[in-house]
Amino acid sequence: MAEELRIRPNGDLAAALEDYLTEWSERCGVAVEIWALPAAAVSRRVAQVVYAAFVEALSNVERHSRARQVSVAVTAGKAGLRMTVSDDGAGFAVAEAAPGSGRGLAAMRARFAEAGGTLTINSVPGGGTTVTGVIRSR
Repeated sequence: MAEELRIRPNGDLAAALEDYLTEWSERCGVAVEIWALPAAAVSRRVAQVVYAAFVEALSNVERHSRARQVSVAVTAGKAGLRMTVSDDGAGFAVAEAAPGSGRGLAAMRARFAEAGGTLTINSVPGGGTTVTGVIRSR
């Protein structure tokens, strides 16, 4: 996958996310507020899962949300890793999403599940969307 190529060999997830955010914001014109990026090192596998989900979440913001701003936080520590991508866009009724419209959402959930984690999507029509992924340390 193309998104996997962005993670540097040392697994520097913070740098990869920051680079992507800069490029993404310039390309689509959505302001980005970075709350946190991981200071702790994470395994390459976890970095790949998080990076791929991060790219998909931002792609969804760009294609569907009409957001003006996105806030992101990715933290890693002894308890595990937490990723949050939140936008101020149009939102949607998660339970009423058309079949097949959530392939990207399903792929993000599957990636987190494969790494022993969970991914949730909270959205309110007219009130934005928040994607949260958690991978607990083993």
